[in-house]
Amino acid sequence: MAEKKKLTYEQAFARLEKITGMLDEGELSLDESIKLFEESTELASYCSKCLESARLKVTKLSETGEEL
Repeated sequence: MAEKKKLTYEQAFARLEKITGMLDEGELSLDESIKLFEESTELASYCSKCLESARLKVTKLSETGEEL
């Protein structure tokens, strides 16, 4: 991934979907496929971290709200 320029979750996910489509078409060279696969694993990890961070924030806010 081109130096995660502070991608939003939505931007990263959209790029991941695009890469998946490109790989599914099967018309890329092996080298291109490997590069895109590597980028997709980085994007998937980034998206997973974003979701986990959001989950933790929601959990914390929910717990704080229950105490009020």
